[in-house]
Amino acid sequence: MFSVTCIAPVNIAIVKYWGKRHEELILPINDSISMTLGTNELCAKTTIAASEGFQHNRMWLNDDELPVEEDSRLMRCLKGVQRLALANGSQKVSLSWKVHIASRNNFPTAAGLASSAAGYACLVYSLARLYGVPINEELTTIARQGSGSACRSLYGGFVQWHRGALEDGSDSVAKPVVSAQHWPNMHVLILVVNDERKKTSSTKGMQRSVTTSQLIQHRVDKIVPERTANLRKAIEARDFPSFAEITMKDSNQFHAIALDTYPPCVYMNDVSHAIVDFVHSYNETIGEVQAAYTFDAGPNACIYVLKENVAKLLAAVQKVFPNDATESVEYLRGITVSDTVEKHPAFNGTLNVQPKNLLKYIIHTKVGDGPCQLSDDDSLLTNGLPLSH
Repeated sequence: MFSVTCIAPVNIAIVKYWGKRHEELILPINDSISMTLGTNELCAKTTIAASEGFQHNRMWLNDDELPVEEDSRLMRCLKGVQRLALANGSQKVSLSWKVHIASRNNFPTAAGLASSAAGYACLVYSLARLYGVPINEELTTIARQGSGSACRSLYGGFVQWHRGALEDGSDSVAKPVVSAQHWPNMHVLILVVNDERKKTSSTKGMQRSVTTSQLIQHRVDKIVPERTANLRKAIEARDFPSFAEITMKDSNQFHAIALDTYPPCVYMNDVSHAIVDFVHSYNETIGEVQAAYTFDAGPNACIYVLKENVAKLLAAVQKVFPNDATESVEYLRGITVSDTVEKHPAFNGTLNVQPKNLLKYIIHTKVGDGPCQLSDDDSLLTNGLPLSH
């Protein structure tokens, strides 16, 4: 039996991917750019074992077994990596052996926190390690067929997923913009409003938007090309104010497209809108743009902020969104804030205090690297079965 265990990161889109031009191959209608987050705080972990003695392909996600052969996306990823292994002459593990897969997320699944992107990126990366396939742009085309955004989680730092033009999707690949080391003080506060499964999945929402939104084509033709070019410049120059403006405008437009969809896809809620108001009021109070929100397909906010401004922003968040569990390690998760929030108490006037306990918890993370392989001691399988069995 051969096995590998790997972790892969979450990525949060800055210029959003929304809409497909080919459903099965998952080819997007526009380019997108994302930031990869640190795996210490948010990641998917996957163990894949291959054995001559396994009778069937099997998979467990968060300890629940899933029907592998009936999952077309999972099978496309498995067969796609095996096809690359055959083409590359990789004979590390026999391609005829069945595989057992165990995967876990250390964060809520399907709550708008890009769990599918991390999960499929981890699956494809782990399969590549198992079969000896190199990590390159071609591999991103396989990850894309599991979950579109997964292709961006195969790299660290800032990543652009190129729409491509070919019908077979071979040029729809993810490429790094800059590494995590280029802008190491870029941090994120994730304000978790709701970590339950969202009402309308991203897949269904995209399908509905492409067929019914009258705004989406203008976004594809005009807005996104300009934004991706300007965002790349802002990232390369480490220009936070420009980065922040593009980030917030694109988040707003994405949700405008969702609302222009018929029937509308409503992902943000009243707390989400209160966070938007808070960020703009905070920047106005500070006198410069120090925080930038973005919302994926869910109510949870990702607020970009430079490391040197994290404590000040966190103090404002805790003042405006008070919570009975503020001091709990379950409420404030992730990177410890070295500067004390008590140093930054003066946020009155324009910052209106909200009712208590609107936020479930806060995750503090930062720009991170791509996937990596762990040691055998980190395996989620023993004798081909999950550790919980």
